[in-house]
Amino acid sequence: MSDPSERAVLTDFIEELHREFPSFRIVKKAESRFANAIDVALKILTLGGQREFMDRYYTVIGDTLYVPIGWEETDPIDAVITLRHERIHLRQRRRLTFPLMILVYLFLPLPLGLAYGRARLEWEAYSETLRATLELRGVEALRSTRLKERIVTQFTSPAYGWMWPFRSAVEGWYDAKVSELLTEPPAIER
Repeated sequence: MSDPSERAVLTDFIEELHREFPSFRIVKKAESRFANAIDVALKILTLGGQREFMDRYYTVIGDTLYVPIGWEETDPIDAVITLRHERIHLRQRRRLTFPLMILVYLFLPLPLGLAYGRARLEWEAYSETLRATLELRGVEALRSTRLKERIVTQFTSPAYGWMWPFRSAVEGWYDAKVSELLTEPPAIER
């Protein structure tokens, strides 16, 4: 059972998302034929490498966030960290337009392997994941080797279609982003 104040943080953040994106909605992947079709396609395209799409990954398409099994039981603070990441994708889509977002995310320059467009969009979103982790979980959580490995693996494995398979480059980005966050002055509440 989660802390009521943490649950309130999640509820408040979802309300904030609705204010910024009035059409925002959350759909369970298990109840979506569309999500199930994506799951099958990813398994085929990654030769079985991406087998956790339905169970582990959150996916924003348009103003819809498709959530994996167990969303309701997710720790509220972890859910807010994830939603802050996904909000970046919502903002990217608004900035780029839906067709351009799809083009950049899925096809530039390649759909698998050297998917630099997807990597750039994900670097921006994972930067927010790191910022949210620092703000909501603290320095120790940000410096976690487990968190680093999880994020680096997203770029270099079939999880996102080997979007940027250069491990040392991704680790360099990660280390620089953590260092930047630890030296930034704290944000001023307005």
